[in-house]
Amino acid sequence: MASVLPLVDLKQQVRPDSWINSIIKGDCVAALEALPDHSVDVIFADPPYNLQLGGMLHRPDQSLVDAVDDEWDQFESFGAYDAFTRAWLLACRRVLKPNGTIWVIGSYHNIFRVGSMLQDLNFWLLNDIVWRKTNPMPNFKGRRFQNAHETMIWASRDAKAKAYTFNYDALKASNDDVQMRSDWLFPICSGGERLKGDDGKKIHPTQKPEALLARVILASTKPGDIILDPFFGSGTTGAVAKRLGRNFVGIEREQDYIDAASARIAEVEPLGKVELTVMTGKKAEPRVAFNTLVESGLIKPGQVLTDVKRRVSAIVRADGTLVSGGEAGSIHRLGAKVQGFDTCNGWTFWHYEEEGALKPIDALRTVIRSNMARLD
Repeated sequence: MASVLPLVDLKQQVRPDSWINSIIKGDCVAALEALPDHSVDVIFADPPYNLQLGGMLHRPDQSLVDAVDDEWDQFESFGAYDAFTRAWLLACRRVLKPNGTIWVIGSYHNIFRVGSMLQDLNFWLLNDIVWRKTNPMPNFKGRRFQNAHETMIWASRDAKAKAYTFNYDALKASNDDVQMRSDWLFPICSGGERLKGDDGKKIHPTQKPEALLARVILASTKPGDIILDPFFGSGTTGAVAKRLGRNFVGIEREQDYIDAASARIAEVEPLGKVELTVMTGKKAEPRVAFNTLVESGLIKPGQVLTDVKRRVSAIVRADGTLVSGGEAGSIHRLGAKVQGFDTCNGWTFWHYEEEGALKPIDALRTVIRSNMARLD
């Protein structure tokens, strides 16, 4: 079962990672201050929407709609909501790793204010995702369009964060080899997935569907990553993270939600290593420059490289450039020059000889990457 850590004890834990896979009880900003700097890989935030409800909402048959009227969703003004948003986003920014990303979900009531604050705090917006609901609540008054979607903002910590996780190839393969779009179709949480109390009522009014969190996590994290949810609620983030082999930390102030989330997460069985292996492509592999091969001794200065048919050759120089017939340049530029082309993939064009056979220098780049993986 996920342990519930009293906020007052968090800094006193002996192990520095004792907060991982736990639910911290308390206000999100105060609890975030107790977490280490740059300690989480991804944040999924489902903050109060500040719905500004003007009274009770009834269906045409006069039955009462179970709307969000909890105290935690009420703010005295837009200014108060903006101050709250700024405070928790700043706290999140501190604990987010430099190459981490943050997801924030909201409705038209709050998502534009949150987006503006993200930009004011120098987060870099990567996408806005539209979650289109297959079974949205009707507009009972008939004075507006049916509100059938919510918006998620996905952002990196700043504009310079280029090495954030995005499992592009896996998403594309799972989408019938078509690039995944920014409009996602999922039903709202209902049926057996919806947590209910002994009275039959919903435990949490805005419980998100696990399928939505699964796509977020599979898109932007790797197995073993730590996902922070500062508004943990019924624990959907923790349950999906555990099932998908990720770690989580949740922050929640309401004990009823903590109890429900703890029991829910305790019942989750993680998937195995085979099921959790992430499909990757060239874009996801670490960059290796040609001079790395020279510096590592896999390619030596003075060594001769040729094309696969031995029609052209070049000599490797100590600085990692090649020279051929008075022309010099990178593996790509010189490869293009000797062929009379505008561009060339030097990794597949140039070959080295080993035991009488020619092999592309790309094979040596694979060796470097394998060594890097072992070090990780």
